[in-house]
Amino acid sequence: MLKKDSLIKGTIILAAAALVVRFLGLFQRIPLEYMLGAAGQAAFNSANTIYLLLLTIATGGIPLSISKMISQRYALGRPDEAKRIYRAALMFGAVTGILLATAMFVFAPAYERFSKVPDAALSLQAIAPALLLFPIIAMMRGYFQGRQIMSAGGISQIMEQILRLIGGIGLALIVLGWGWGDKYGAAAIAFGSVLGSIGAFSVMMWFWRKLKKQDQSEHAKSAISVKDKSVKTSSNLPYRTIYKEIFGTSIPAVVTAMTVQLLYFFDITIFMRLTESFYNENSATKALADYSTKAMGIAGIPPILAIALGASIIPIISSAFALNNMKEVQRQSSLVMRIVLFTGVPVALLLAVASYSVTGLLFTTPSGSGTVAMLTAGAIFQITMMISNSILYGLNKPKLPMNHTFIGLALKVVFSLALAPLLGVYGFIIGSTICFVVITYLNLRSINKDVNLNVLGGKWIAYLIAIAVPALAGWGAEYGVLAITGAWADKLSYFLAAAVASIVVGSLYLILLAALRVITPEDVRSFPGPLRKILGIVLKPFYKKAV
Repeated sequence: MLKKDSLIKGTIILAAAALVVRFLGLFQRIPLEYMLGAAGQAAFNSANTIYLLLLTIATGGIPLSISKMISQRYALGRPDEAKRIYRAALMFGAVTGILLATAMFVFAPAYERFSKVPDAALSLQAIAPALLLFPIIAMMRGYFQGRQIMSAGGISQIMEQILRLIGGIGLALIVLGWGWGDKYGAAAIAFGSVLGSIGAFSVMMWFWRKLKKQDQSEHAKSAISVKDKSVKTSSNLPYRTIYKEIFGTSIPAVVTAMTVQLLYFFDITIFMRLTESFYNENSATKALADYSTKAMGIAGIPPILAIALGASIIPIISSAFALNNMKEVQRQSSLVMRIVLFTGVPVALLLAVASYSVTGLLFTTPSGSGTVAMLTAGAIFQITMMISNSILYGLNKPKLPMNHTFIGLALKVVFSLALAPLLGVYGFIIGSTICFVVITYLNLRSINKDVNLNVLGGKWIAYLIAIAVPALAGWGAEYGVLAITGAWADKLSYFLAAAVASIVVGSLYLILLAALRVITPEDVRSFPGPLRKILGIVLKPFYKKAV
């Protein structure tokens, strides 16, 4: 029997699934760099970026809207309307999937010619069929979330990534073993997404059949108990009304959800054209490969916590706001920003500081580590952007982050066009960072009009010291270990340097947070359980009476 998940359990399931999916996505990029040359990597990453962007456009925000609509109907005792909403969503997913898959397949050669990314067309055509199923899968995930069965979406995501990873890499090994070259190897890895879509769809269908049997059984028991054969089992709710409700709440969410993918799509699409004056063709292809394979993969790690926090904080703030409990809204909004500062920021900083060792450890060489460092450092503002977007959604102001996103994207385009011809890949990254910073600033300004955020109060200077000192110490430790172990095997040297840097940064950061009184026992008591235990141990020597 399928059981409903509580808010906490549901959040944990989705967060765990997001964590697994992100890491599996990273581990798809690692063998990619070992198996393919720069042109093959650029071809696959171009296809994957466009695919993810189209998928976000087709589904971003819509599952959340469906989830809310389904949960509301069941709460009001109108399951017939919920089922009709579900059918309407599936129809939209099916039509959208056919249109997007066809367009991606047909226009793939035109995209290759425009972007000047070699062999991108075949990878685009190989990944296109995945779009047939994923919009439908997204609608099903929204339905199950509305029924408070989070495990369906979580398990399907993990299955998708496993089959995508194993299937894509396995096919690529076969193709490359036949001597077909990077062009077909990249397409084979891209086709792994199609296998992932089939696996995810199979999982969702299994849950759907089980839930259908459960609903039928419960309905039969209900009918017998009330002895009423005239119970309404269908709804005439117009599809036009359903779609109006879905899109009215989801369009702003789609715009904000696609921000990062749109930035990457813009960068990859015009990279070769915009950097012609900075790189020669081979250097540009190599720089694009490092950026899209290494930097994008590693920079995707720090926002994992923000994704989980964003998903969980919206209903909490929304409930408090609906009750006009602005004190609770302020407390929860300030709390989530503090958690991000205390956890997400140092992770991004550590990966930036130790980028040379981390890149060398994960990939064939540490080339492109400067790109990794800069993009990962910029992820700090990506995290604050995502969390502040979620707070505004909770305040029932979804249009504000959408408008702020448009402003940020416009600045991204302007700065990239101006800086990329002069700085190459770093010009693109600077443009993206400016985009994140501006959106964060505009979001926080809007939030403070309703609630005065109290994130750190007068402790910002102490917090910056607690960030800067460990970063410098970590960089120095990494440099020293690399110098000492220069004669060792490369991977062993990189591993030890990254490990030592992590220990130095992590331990020194926690000590300084406590020693400088940046974090207090009151802060710790408001954090989730695992964080309370760790920080409580660190704080004991500094707050002996309070902890």
